[in-house]
Amino acid sequence: MLSRSSKQGYKEFHTEAQLLMLIHHRNLVSLIGYCEEFENLALIYEFMSNGNVRQHLSAHNPNVLSWSQRLQIAIDAAQGLEYLHNGCKPPIIHRDLKTANILLDENLRAKICDFGLSKAFATEQDSHISTRPAGTPGYLDPEFHIFGHLSQKSDIYSFGIVLLELITGQPAIIRSSEDSMHILHWVTPLVERGDIQSIADPRLNDQFNIGSARKAVDIAMSCVPTKVVQRADVNRVLSELKECLTIEISSGRSQRIGNSERSEFEITTTELDSLPYLH
Repeated sequence: MLSRSSKQGYKEFHTEAQLLMLIHHRNLVSLIGYCEEFENLALIYEFMSNGNVRQHLSAHNPNVLSWSQRLQIAIDAAQGLEYLHNGCKPPIIHRDLKTANILLDENLRAKICDFGLSKAFATEQDSHISTRPAGTPGYLDPEFHIFGHLSQKSDIYSFGIVLLELITGQPAIIRSSEDSMHILHWVTPLVERGDIQSIADPRLNDQFNIGSARKAVDIAMSCVPTKVVQRADVNRVLSELKECLTIEISSGRSQRIGNSERSEFEITTTELDSLPYLH
Protein backbone atom coordinates (compact mmCIF):
# COMPACT_ATOMS: atom_id res chain seq x y z
CA MET A 1 0.00 0.00 0.00
CA LEU A 2 1.14 3.52 -0.71
CA SER A 3 1.29 5.17 2.71
CA ARG A 4 0.37 8.81 2.99
CA SER A 5 3.30 9.28 5.35
CA SER A 6 5.76 7.54 3.00
CA LYS A 7 8.66 9.50 1.54
CA GLN A 8 7.99 7.65 -1.69
CA GLY A 9 5.05 9.23 -3.45
CA TYR A 10 2.91 8.62 -6.50
CA LYS A 11 5.88 9.07 -8.85
CA GLU A 12 7.80 6.17 -7.29
CA PHE A 13 4.63 4.07 -7.13
CA HIS A 14 3.97 4.68 -10.81
CA THR A 15 7.62 3.98 -11.71
CA GLU A 16 7.52 0.61 -9.98
CA ALA A 17 4.22 -0.42 -11.59
CA GLN A 18 5.46 0.52 -15.08
CA LEU A 19 8.83 -1.14 -14.64
CA LEU A 20 7.50 -4.42 -13.29
CA MET A 21 5.11 -4.76 -16.22
CA LEU A 22 8.12 -4.78 -18.55
CA ILE A 23 10.72 -6.90 -16.74
CA HIS A 24 10.48 -10.58 -15.86
CA HIS A 25 13.10 -12.78 -14.22
CA ARG A 26 13.02 -15.65 -11.74
CA ASN A 27 15.07 -13.59 -9.28
CA LEU A 28 12.85 -10.49 -9.41
CA VAL A 29 9.55 -10.39 -7.51
CA SER A 30 6.63 -10.65 -9.96
CA LEU A 31 3.90 -8.04 -10.11
CA ILE A 32 0.45 -9.70 -10.20
CA GLY A 33 -1.65 -6.54 -10.37
CA TYR A 34 -2.36 -3.15 -8.89
CA CYS A 35 -5.19 -1.23 -7.27
CA GLU A 36 -5.98 2.44 -7.89
CA GLU A 37 -9.15 3.34 -6.04
CA PHE A 38 -9.38 7.05 -5.31
CA GLU A 39 -6.58 7.73 -2.80
CA ASN A 40 -5.93 4.03 -2.19
CA LEU A 41 -2.97 2.79 -4.23
CA ALA A 42 -1.54 -0.72 -3.95
CA LEU A 43 0.81 -3.01 -5.85
CA ILE A 44 0.05 -6.73 -5.63
CA TYR A 45 3.03 -9.10 -5.74
CA GLU A 46 3.54 -12.82 -5.65
CA PHE A 47 3.58 -14.08 -2.06
CA MET A 48 7.07 -14.57 -0.60
CA SER A 49 6.44 -16.65 2.50
CA ASN A 50 9.84 -16.28 4.20
CA GLY A 51 9.98 -12.50 4.39
CA ASN A 52 13.20 -10.60 3.73
CA VAL A 53 16.87 -11.47 4.21
CA ARG A 54 17.45 -8.86 6.92
CA GLN A 55 14.84 -10.55 9.11
CA HIS A 56 16.64 -13.89 8.75
CA LEU A 57 20.01 -12.37 9.67
CA SER A 58 18.65 -10.77 12.83
CA ALA A 59 20.11 -12.10 16.06
CA HIS A 60 16.53 -12.46 17.29
CA ASN A 61 15.63 -14.97 14.55
CA PRO A 62 16.04 -18.52 15.92
CA ASN A 63 16.29 -20.02 12.42
CA VAL A 64 19.91 -19.52 11.37
CA LEU A 65 20.69 -19.54 7.66
CA SER A 66 23.45 -22.04 6.82
CA TRP A 67 26.53 -20.94 4.90
CA SER A 68 25.36 -22.68 1.71
CA GLN A 69 21.92 -21.03 2.02
CA ARG A 70 23.58 -17.63 2.35
CA LEU A 71 25.70 -18.23 -0.74
CA GLN A 72 22.64 -19.34 -2.72
CA ILE A 73 20.78 -16.19 -1.65
CA ALA A 74 23.75 -14.08 -2.81
CA ILE A 75 23.81 -15.93 -6.15
CA ASP A 76 20.06 -15.45 -6.63
CA ALA A 77 20.33 -11.72 -5.91
CA ALA A 78 23.36 -11.38 -8.22
CA GLN A 79 21.44 -13.13 -11.00
CA GLY A 80 18.57 -10.67 -10.60
CA LEU A 81 21.02 -7.77 -10.66
CA GLU A 82 22.81 -9.19 -13.70
CA TYR A 83 19.47 -9.27 -15.55
CA LEU A 84 18.75 -5.62 -14.69
CA HIS A 85 22.24 -4.52 -15.79
CA ASN A 86 22.77 -6.72 -18.83
CA GLY A 87 19.46 -8.33 -19.75
CA CYS A 88 17.37 -5.15 -19.93
CA LYS A 89 17.64 -2.79 -22.89
CA PRO A 90 18.47 -0.12 -21.86
CA PRO A 91 20.03 -1.26 -18.57
CA ILE A 92 18.25 -0.58 -15.27
CA ILE A 93 19.90 0.56 -12.00
CA HIS A 94 17.98 -0.56 -8.92
CA ARG A 95 19.31 2.22 -6.60
CA ASP A 96 18.02 0.69 -3.36
CA LEU A 97 19.50 -2.79 -3.17
CA LYS A 98 19.61 -3.95 0.46
CA THR A 99 18.85 -7.06 2.51
CA ALA A 100 15.38 -5.71 3.34
CA ASN A 101 14.64 -5.59 -0.42
CA ILE A 102 15.62 -9.22 -1.06
CA LEU A 103 12.68 -11.53 -0.35
CA LEU A 104 12.69 -15.31 0.19
CA ASP A 105 10.16 -17.87 -1.01
CA GLU A 106 9.17 -21.12 0.71
CA ASN A 107 12.44 -22.72 -0.48
CA LEU A 108 14.58 -19.76 0.66
CA ARG A 109 15.27 -18.77 -2.94
CA ALA A 110 15.80 -15.03 -3.23
CA LYS A 111 14.15 -12.37 -5.37
CA ILE A 112 14.85 -8.64 -5.52
CA CYS A 113 11.92 -6.31 -4.86
CA ASP A 114 11.09 -2.58 -4.53
CA PHE A 115 11.82 -0.84 -7.83
CA GLY A 116 10.34 2.55 -6.92
CA LEU A 117 13.72 4.30 -7.10
CA SER A 118 15.00 2.42 -10.15
CA LYS A 119 16.37 4.32 -13.11
CA ALA A 120 16.82 3.22 -16.72
CA PHE A 121 19.61 4.57 -18.90
CA ALA A 122 18.39 6.76 -21.76
CA THR A 123 20.42 4.62 -24.18
CA GLU A 124 22.52 1.48 -23.90
CA GLN A 125 25.66 3.56 -24.51
CA ASP A 126 25.23 5.70 -21.38
CA SER A 127 27.76 5.05 -18.61
CA HIS A 128 26.06 7.00 -15.82
CA ILE A 129 23.01 9.07 -14.92
CA SER A 130 23.26 12.41 -13.13
CA THR A 131 20.61 12.52 -10.42
CA ARG A 132 20.10 13.44 -6.79
CA PRO A 133 21.26 10.85 -4.24
CA ALA A 134 18.52 8.45 -3.18
CA GLY A 135 18.52 5.14 -1.40
CA THR A 136 19.21 3.82 2.09
CA PRO A 137 22.05 5.02 4.37
CA GLY A 138 24.73 2.36 4.68
CA TYR A 139 24.19 1.08 1.15
CA LEU A 140 24.78 4.33 -0.78
CA ASP A 141 27.69 4.44 -3.21
CA PRO A 142 30.04 7.09 -1.73
CA GLU A 143 31.08 8.39 -5.18
CA PHE A 144 27.42 8.79 -6.12
CA HIS A 145 26.86 10.58 -2.82
CA ILE A 146 29.62 13.09 -3.65
CA PHE A 147 29.18 13.64 -7.40
CA GLY A 148 25.60 12.50 -8.11
CA HIS A 149 26.76 10.20 -10.91
CA LEU A 150 24.68 7.03 -10.77
CA SER A 151 25.99 3.93 -12.57
CA GLN A 152 25.69 0.16 -12.52
CA LYS A 153 28.66 0.15 -10.15
CA SER A 154 26.46 2.00 -7.62
CA ASP A 155 24.36 -1.18 -7.40
CA ILE A 156 27.57 -3.22 -7.15
CA TYR A 157 28.61 -1.24 -4.06
CA SER A 158 25.21 -1.90 -2.47
CA PHE A 159 25.51 -5.58 -3.35
CA GLY A 160 28.91 -5.70 -1.63
CA ILE A 161 27.29 -4.43 1.56
CA VAL A 162 24.53 -7.04 1.21
CA LEU A 163 27.16 -9.76 0.82
CA LEU A 164 29.03 -8.54 3.92
CA GLU A 165 25.76 -8.74 5.85
CA LEU A 166 25.26 -12.33 4.69
CA ILE A 167 28.81 -13.22 5.71
CA THR A 168 28.89 -11.45 9.06
CA GLY A 169 25.26 -11.35 10.16
CA GLN A 170 25.82 -7.66 10.99
CA PRO A 171 23.55 -4.89 9.61
CA ALA A 172 24.90 -2.23 7.23
CA ILE A 173 24.93 0.27 10.10
CA ILE A 174 25.95 -1.37 13.37
CA ARG A 175 24.28 0.53 16.19
CA SER A 176 25.09 0.46 19.89
CA SER A 177 23.86 2.44 22.86
CA GLU A 178 26.83 4.78 22.46
CA ASP A 179 27.60 5.02 18.75
CA SER A 180 26.96 3.81 15.20
CA MET A 181 29.50 2.19 12.89
CA HIS A 182 29.33 1.34 9.21
CA ILE A 183 29.92 -2.36 8.51
CA LEU A 184 33.02 -1.48 6.42
CA HIS A 185 34.64 0.24 9.40
CA TRP A 186 33.98 -2.87 11.46
CA VAL A 187 35.12 -5.48 8.94
CA THR A 188 38.16 -3.81 7.30
CA PRO A 189 40.59 -4.27 10.24
CA LEU A 190 39.55 -7.93 10.43
CA VAL A 191 40.17 -8.36 6.70
CA GLU A 192 43.61 -6.78 7.12
CA ARG A 193 44.41 -9.40 9.78
CA GLY A 194 42.86 -12.23 7.77
CA ASP A 195 40.68 -13.06 10.77
CA ILE A 196 37.93 -15.04 9.03
CA GLN A 197 36.67 -16.49 12.29
CA SER A 198 35.88 -13.03 13.65
CA ILE A 199 34.36 -11.90 10.33
CA ALA A 200 31.94 -14.82 9.90
CA ASP A 201 28.59 -14.76 11.67
CA PRO A 202 29.21 -16.51 15.02
CA ARG A 203 25.82 -18.19 14.70
CA LEU A 204 27.32 -20.31 11.91
CA ASN A 205 29.44 -22.07 14.58
CA ASP A 206 32.33 -22.43 12.10
CA GLN A 207 30.18 -24.74 9.95
CA PHE A 208 31.60 -23.65 6.60
CA ASN A 209 34.54 -24.29 4.33
CA ILE A 210 37.33 -21.81 5.10
CA GLY A 211 38.30 -21.42 1.44
CA SER A 212 34.70 -20.64 0.49
CA ALA A 213 34.37 -18.06 3.28
CA ARG A 214 37.68 -16.37 2.45
CA LYS A 215 36.71 -16.13 -1.22
CA ALA A 216 33.30 -14.68 -0.34
CA VAL A 217 34.97 -11.95 1.74
CA ASP A 218 37.28 -11.15 -1.19
CA ILE A 219 34.27 -10.89 -3.53
CA ALA A 220 32.47 -8.55 -1.13
CA MET A 221 35.53 -6.32 -0.79
CA SER A 222 35.92 -6.22 -4.58
CA CYS A 223 32.50 -4.54 -4.74
CA VAL A 224 33.09 -1.71 -2.28
CA PRO A 225 36.19 0.34 -3.17
CA THR A 226 35.45 4.06 -2.96
CA LYS A 227 36.49 4.56 -6.59
CA VAL A 228 33.96 3.20 -9.07
CA VAL A 229 36.59 2.03 -11.58
CA GLN A 230 38.08 -0.33 -8.97
CA ARG A 231 34.86 -2.26 -8.41
CA ALA A 232 34.14 -5.64 -9.98
CA ASP A 233 31.29 -6.01 -12.49
CA VAL A 234 28.23 -8.14 -11.86
CA ASN A 235 29.31 -10.97 -14.20
CA ARG A 236 32.56 -11.46 -12.31
CA VAL A 237 30.80 -11.29 -8.94
CA LEU A 238 28.22 -13.86 -10.02
CA SER A 239 30.80 -16.24 -11.46
CA GLU A 240 32.96 -16.14 -8.32
CA LEU A 241 29.98 -16.59 -6.00
CA LYS A 242 29.09 -19.76 -7.89
CA GLU A 243 32.66 -20.95 -7.34
CA CYS A 244 32.22 -20.25 -3.60
CA LEU A 245 29.15 -22.45 -3.46
CA THR A 246 30.88 -25.20 -5.45
CA ILE A 247 33.79 -25.15 -2.98
CA GLU A 248 31.39 -25.35 -0.03
CA ILE A 249 29.34 -28.20 -1.49
CA SER A 250 32.33 -30.20 -2.68
CA SER A 251 34.06 -29.95 0.71
CA GLY A 252 31.08 -31.52 2.46
CA ARG A 253 32.38 -30.46 5.87
CA SER A 254 33.63 -27.44 7.81
CA GLN A 255 37.32 -26.72 8.20
CA ARG A 256 39.19 -25.04 11.02
CA ILE A 257 39.63 -21.32 10.68
CA GLY A 258 43.13 -20.08 9.90
CA ASN A 259 44.84 -16.85 9.03
CA SER A 260 44.74 -15.64 5.44
CA GLU A 261 46.84 -13.27 3.37
CA ARG A 262 45.80 -9.69 2.86
CA SER A 263 43.10 -9.52 0.18
CA GLU A 264 43.91 -7.74 -3.06
CA PHE A 265 40.41 -6.22 -2.92
CA GLU A 266 40.47 -4.73 0.56
CA ILE A 267 39.96 -1.05 1.02
CA THR A 268 42.16 0.83 3.44
CA THR A 269 41.19 2.53 6.68
CA THR A 270 42.24 5.85 5.10
CA GLU A 271 39.72 5.34 2.31
CA LEU A 272 37.02 4.51 4.86
CA ASP A 273 37.64 7.75 6.72
CA SER A 274 36.84 9.67 3.53
CA LEU A 275 33.33 8.28 3.18
CA PRO A 276 31.05 11.30 3.70
CA TYR A 277 27.86 9.48 4.65
CA LEU A 278 29.45 7.99 7.79
CA HIS A 279 29.82 11.30 9.60
